[in-house]
Amino acid sequence: METPFNDRGVSVTRNALSSAGLVFPVRDIVDVRVMTVQKNKVLPRSISFIGLVLAVVGAIFRSPVGMVCGTMLVVVGWLTWATQDVTHRLMVQTPNGEREALMSTDREFVERVAAAVHEAKAVAVTPKV
Repeated sequence: METPFNDRGVSVTRNALSSAGLVFPVRDIVDVRVMTVQKNKVLPRSISFIGLVLAVVGAIFRSPVGMVCGTMLVVVGWLTWATQDVTHRLMVQTPNGEREALMSTDREFVERVAAAVHEAKAVAVTPKV
């Protein structure tokens, strides 16, 4: 690995992966993998459903407070869904277990870091002549 990887606060050298204050020596890294975490569906749907029920009950009992609070919860549920991002994580396997080294919404960046770690491991394993 001629040029070390250094981008967005993550650096990979021949000796270590450094990310978010964590340092993983390359000699201790068994494997790295990119894991994708999808949006959470349960929480926004639950909030919206509770809001919908509250708004309907408020309408049945002609309660402006119930209707307004219910409508607000439906909107909060939708906003919870709309503002979530799909995240990608770089998981580092060491002899002590698997740990998260990096999390980003940019999959290409996480894959470049993983490739740099694989390249650093290949250089570390190759004997020098």
